[in-house]
Amino acid sequence: MSIRGPIRIDVWKGDWGLPSVDLECLQFLAYIKINALDMKITNVNNPYFTPEGKLPVIRLKERNITRFEDLVKYMEEKNMNPDYGLNRKQVAEAQAYRTLLKEKLLPALQYVWWLDQSNETGVTTPWYSRILPIPFNFYYPGKFKRDAESMLTALFDNYENDKDIESKVIGDAEKCLTAISVRLGSSDFIFGFHPTSIDATLYAYLAPLLKAPLRSTALQNHLKACTNLNGYVYRMSKRYFSQEYNEYEAKRKKEMEAQKEQVEQDPTLRRNQFIAVFVALVAMYGYAVSTGALQKLH
Repeated sequence: MSIRGPIRIDVWKGDWGLPSVDLECLQFLAYIKINALDMKITNVNNPYFTPEGKLPVIRLKERNITRFEDLVKYMEEKNMNPDYGLNRKQVAEAQAYRTLLKEKLLPALQYVWWLDQSNETGVTTPWYSRILPIPFNFYYPGKFKRDAESMLTALFDNYENDKDIESKVIGDAEKCLTAISVRLGSSDFIFGFHPTSIDATLYAYLAPLLKAPLRSTALQNHLKACTNLNGYVYRMSKRYFSQEYNEYEAKRKKEMEAQKEQVEQDPTLRRNQFIAVFVALVAMYGYAVSTGALQKLH
């Protein structure tokens, strides 16, 4: 039983070269792409009027799909499943990695997006406030932050202060990323040359963390240090979302060229850059003198 026509899906809009910045929306989109199906994507950017008050939503004639597990089941009913070639051990391994991501990386992502103050006030809340229509832009960012707080409180109610929670969730997430990096190795995808459902999930977890212009970057830097995971996100983006990726890269290149041209044409900016470098060098020299580092060298 095949699927006729494009799949209609409502999502949060994309940014930073991604078709959506939302983990669950990105998971849906990647899974549908892996199954080589056409989509009609609508950037709703307001979950209030959706059937269950959240995104994504796949709208079928007979029903709506809002959970990833239901999407996988629906595809299986249509004889479409990228996991058909996996053996029992691989299926179990894929499920183990889904659990690992949900238990160890998801809490850290909630913390990074909504509970880290510099990211929340400088990136996350402004982004959602900008794309949500009035008056919903006054409600949803606060709701998402409260949801994140509830998750972290339930998981770490025995921790005494926020710093302990931060250390725990970021530490667990870094170990999770390292484990996945080791498992991926030099392979293109988790199970070799062909992507499966776990790749849709993994991409959805990694891509926004890697691409977002975060202010507080500890976890992001750890991900960037896992060079094979960087390459993994790049491959998935280029293979399945090349239009979004290429448009963003072209825009970023144009902005960098314009900034470079402005610096070259404005002597004040060049002078300020020279002064900044000079001050930094003087500060470094002064620190070396004060600590006796220069004397030790001699």
